[in-house]
Amino acid sequence: MALALLQALKDQDLPREILDDENVTITLPRRLGLSNVVETQIRRYREDARRRRRISDQEIQDLIRLVTRRPDSDEVFLRVGMELQGDGQKAGWRRFLPRRVAHALARRRARQQLRALFGRKMVQATGRPFVLESVDSLFTDSDPGGEACGIVTGIARGELARVGSDPGLLIHGHCRSLGAEICRWELVEDG
Repeated sequence: MALALLQALKDQDLPREILDDENVTITLPRRLGLSNVVETQIRRYREDARRRRRISDQEIQDLIRLVTRRPDSDEVFLRVGMELQGDGQKAGWRRFLPRRVAHALARRRARQQLRALFGRKMVQATGRPFVLESVDSLFTDSDPGGEACGIVTGIARGELARVGSDPGLLIHGHCRSLGAEICRWELVEDG
């Protein structure tokens, strides 16, 4: 997760284009994702991932705090969730599943993915068509605005897309960071 977070920062900070009159020696070093410190950490996290070592919750929370200082933090967290979800390719046969079965499969896969990433149960499925809830404090302890919950949103959207469901109506309407008792993600369907 930490590797994906820093890689997303790096990708987000890459310039789309360089203007003719832009002095890149001034503008590029100010982009956190392009700093040598981030590149060094990316190499370290790649090595940790290769050796299947987990980082501590404190280190994850520190990274989340770093990203929440950015004005585009919600975008970064959503991107990380989508990237952590996997390749995003739909299996052909899944699109023929009944919607109820497809949603159950997406819920299960999202829960499994989060458990694999964080080493513990992060969310539970609580309803239909697609509802996930969490009382885990990993994100809320480090993010007072709730943007880090975008990681879960990205993973859930990716899993819904994999089974052929429209993830565009997945909402995170309740957030512990904003005073709710739980974080809740719910797919709102038409009709």
